[in-house]
Amino acid sequence: MAQRLDPLNNYNFKVEIDGIQVGGFSEASGLESTVEVVEYREGGHNSTVRKLPGKTTYSDIVLKRGTTGGDNTLYEWHRDVVAGKVERKNGSIVVCDRAGAEVLRYNFVNAWPMKWNPADFNATGKEVAVEEFSLAHEGLEID
Repeated sequence: MAQRLDPLNNYNFKVEIDGIQVGGFSEASGLESTVEVVEYREGGHNSTVRKLPGKTTYSDIVLKRGTTGGDNTLYEWHRDVVAGKVERKNGSIVVCDRAGAEVLRYNFVNAWPMKWNPADFNATGKEVAVEEFSLAHEGLEID
């Protein structure tokens, strides 16, 4: 008898960089890869255009979290990039089940923080202050 596989919830995940959990995030997006399509007309086949795979590109990973003022690890990494010291790191978005056990891992390679967007502040607002980090990377796979 086949085992039933329920869809995963999108709210139970953690972010690891170089094997270390780097805080809790409310959102992680941009886990996407696209293969360019190269169209090629082959002689003798006038009615059909061949489609070949071209270069692969990866979207930037965007991480959002509530500003706490405590852990500045990602900001310091970004600050180093701004200063010209680019250190590329590998990481993962780890998806967990309802009990907190790891179910799926999206691994990215050669990442570096290309954008930091601190929270917007509004004296009349009631929302949580949210900061955003964008990571450029060179590969994505499921483990």
